[in-house]
Amino acid sequence: MSFLKNLLNLHQGEEKKEKVIEDILSNISFRGANLWILACAILIASIGLNVNSTAVIIGAMLISPLMGPIVGAGFALATYDFELLKNTGRSLLIATFVSLLVSFVYFYISPFKDVQSELLARTSPTIYDVLIAFFGGVVGAISLTRQEKGNPIPGVAIATALMPPLCTAGFGLATANFTYFLGAFYLYSINCFFIGIATFLIIKYLKYTPKNTGNEALNKRLRYVITSLVILIITPSLYLAYSLFQEKNFHENVTHFITAEFENNGYTIIYKRIHYNSTPKTIELAFLDKKFTDEELKNLQNNLKNFNILNTDLVIRQKESDISAEILSEINKNKASLSNKDVKIKYLTEELEKYKMEDNKFAQEIKILFPNIKNFYFGKLNSFSKKDTIGTTTVMLYEPVKESIKGKEVVKEIDTDKLQRWLSEKFGDKNIKIIRE
Repeated sequence: MSFLKNLLNLHQGEEKKEKVIEDILSNISFRGANLWILACAILIASIGLNVNSTAVIIGAMLISPLMGPIVGAGFALATYDFELLKNTGRSLLIATFVSLLVSFVYFYISPFKDVQSELLARTSPTIYDVLIAFFGGVVGAISLTRQEKGNPIPGVAIATALMPPLCTAGFGLATANFTYFLGAFYLYSINCFFIGIATFLIIKYLKYTPKNTGNEALNKRLRYVITSLVILIITPSLYLAYSLFQEKNFHENVTHFITAEFENNGYTIIYKRIHYNSTPKTIELAFLDKKFTDEELKNLQNNLKNFNILNTDLVIRQKESDISAEILSEINKNKASLSNKDVKIKYLTEELEKYKMEDNKFAQEIKILFPNIKNFYFGKLNSFSKKDTIGTTTVMLYEPVKESIKGKEVVKEIDTDKLQRWLSEKFGDKNIKIIRE
């Protein structure tokens, strides 16, 4: 037991309490240099989010001084120093306002307002963000009370991620997307609160001397307030985590359904859109060349429940009037770029169909009607001008039969006029060209 106690002892290597308090107090104020550093860090983080650069965002988090007042607030709560709490609260409000203002101005004047993945990642906080903020705060508080600060501080700045949510909130304000603003600001609030709570617990554990002692009623009231705030902050994040889990399961089930019912059967999907938040949920699909009967569509709809996909409508766009301009645009884009392997194969197949001989008896008829033709080649050629393709011509290239008469090779002539008329009638093309090899 004593071994375990020594193993987990935080007092070993602890910095003098006076020095810790001095360090905390020095990082609370947002005036002069700290304010300039904060504004620049916010601007860098906003640019990183705008161009979707993780490296730039990490750099901004490393130089941000936002942790100072949050740690100070947790320390003030643990030591019942309400004058310090008031100062840290004021500093945090100033830092938050400046951060929102700088990010708002940047995103407002930026010509690039596309929602990148790094921005989206900060709009839906979950219970995992609570855990990251709390344990990151624990590491940060422990590091601040060590004689050797070591490497954890930069890692804590990155893990707790205070800057990106604030910048995302500024993006939400600049684009009038208040869903993004509320989600990102909620994430920022989670990070601030649980870093503060982690600091509160570590300072309590290390038994820093409270400023106000002997007031049990105040201590009890403070515990009630903190417990209420923890419940108030955690409850929405638990709901969001559950919703995220449900959505992830839904998309996985849809993927299994599409693979089993369509991809394994060789059907090429050229359009897919899943509406999870609609009522009922919908799965919209369009295929390259597959057409489903009403009975097949009914069976596919019924099969959704076999993949645990409930309260969902399967919508297959297969009629021209049923395909929206958006879907047609995507199909044309795929065909134009030929980036999709299946579309490319289909496109080439359609091109080859132009040259395919549907009449298998054609060669036999040639031999019977024109026995003097030894071999022949039949196909279509594109004719070109200097500017563009101007037409397609059907061409027959033939090799006549040759016989030896008195040691000389003599070509057996054929009636090309007759052959021309016969081919024109057979293929409905009066412009067929016949060329002797």
